Amino acid sequence: MRWFWIDRYDEFVRCKRAVAIKTVTLSEEHLHDHFPGAAVMPTSLVIEGIAQAAGLLVIDAIDYARQVVLAKVAKAEFLFDAVPGDVLRYEIEIQQIGESVSIVKATSTSGGRPHGEAELVFGHLVEGEMVPKLMSKAELMEWLDSLRVFEVGTEPDGSPIIYDRLPHVT
Repeated sequence: MRWFWIDRYDEFVRCKRAVAIKTVTLSEEHLHDHFPGAAVMPTSLVIEGIAQAAGLLVIDAIDYARQVVLAKVAKAEFLFDAVPGDVLRYEIEIQQIGESVSIVKATSTSGGRPHGEAELVFGHLVEGEMVPKLMSKAELMEWLDSLRVFEVGTEPDGSPIIYDRLPHVT
């Protein structure tokens, strides 16, 4: 089973930035187990949501050529706990894209209030003997489609992302 910690993208500008949404609901199991008696979304899962949203932006930016993994949380600060009813808005911006590493900065807001900020480092790994295949390109495309990337996504010049023009997708 895979756990997804974002619900959709509201903006996806290839190679630049994205805005992703996570609605915290009382029906999520982790809310009842993490702090018994206090329904709180653990900040580690907020970081994971930011990382998922940012990781998809990064893997698209590197043309799906390598596996992308969260290598380091360089910074993460949160002002309050996310609770059921909160809608978290993750604004992500790519700071640096290299051959083997990318750096992104992200902010999180809820109801227009600043919630947190993070700086994440992603490693780009070549699939092989020591690096397992994490997700197939088809699975990535399904996930991106379900998160509305192809509805809201644009190329850096503002033109829409067209699914059948995506590189290396089989």
